[in-house]
Amino acid sequence: MDRARGAYSVQSVLKAFDLLEALAAEGARVTVPLLAQKLDLSRNKVFRLLATLEDSGFIERDGDGVYRLGLHAFEMAQHILKSASLIRLAHPVMEALARKHDEAVYITVMNNDEVLFLDMVDSFQQIKAMDMVGQRFPFFTNAAGKAIKAMSSPDIIRHMGRRRVGGNGVPDLKQLEKELHEIRKNGVAIDFGGVGDGICAVAVAIRDYAGKVVGALTMLAPSFRMLHERLEREIVPSMREGAEVISMKFGYARMPAL
Repeated sequence: MDRARGAYSVQSVLKAFDLLEALAAEGARVTVPLLAQKLDLSRNKVFRLLATLEDSGFIERDGDGVYRLGLHAFEMAQHILKSASLIRLAHPVMEALARKHDEAVYITVMNNDEVLFLDMVDSFQQIKAMDMVGQRFPFFTNAAGKAIKAMSSPDIIRHMGRRRVGGNGVPDLKQLEKELHEIRKNGVAIDFGGVGDGICAVAVAIRDYAGKVVGALTMLAPSFRMLHERLEREIVPSMREGAEVISMKFGYARMPAL
């Protein structure tokens, strides 16, 4: 890509954002002439931008040539707001856990079939796992992804079918099904080496007011510090409690046993 073409592409993206902002600000009845005047663009330029955004689902057009924000724009806004709310509500709990155990604590969320490490409170240890914020991993390779998937749907394996077996997909569906069953029963996922050699991960799902899983509270630490006794007596109980506190902030109330 040459410099002139690159600059043109960036300007087109900026104009598309300006157009979306104008649609959001002007309300329901927005036409090409109105947008052209507001954005100081030719009608042809506005029409081409609108056509591109309409193809992507960001805007919709009715039979009278009136434009409005589309379903995809609202869905994206909801994802952004949910992620921002999750970080805001979870961060104090993450800080408390990180200081209590002196290990790195993350909030992780699911993006399609990948886990995204969204936010972190680090430890003060000299030896620790590398910063994972912004990193993505297939859900079936790590504790965070397995915790989210296991607690989201008991039928996840059936829904997956055989489309991920072999290659870069799930190597063993029966083994994964067994792991997810154990996670649902115990309420916590633990793995060694899922996100890197010598790293132990502990993850517990976080739910919202409707009981829907919105992410997982996740701790990463070098495996040599995460011995069985420490995991069972200290880490797992703290992580369960932390995830429950965050879930309660989202309005989740656990149903009492019958």
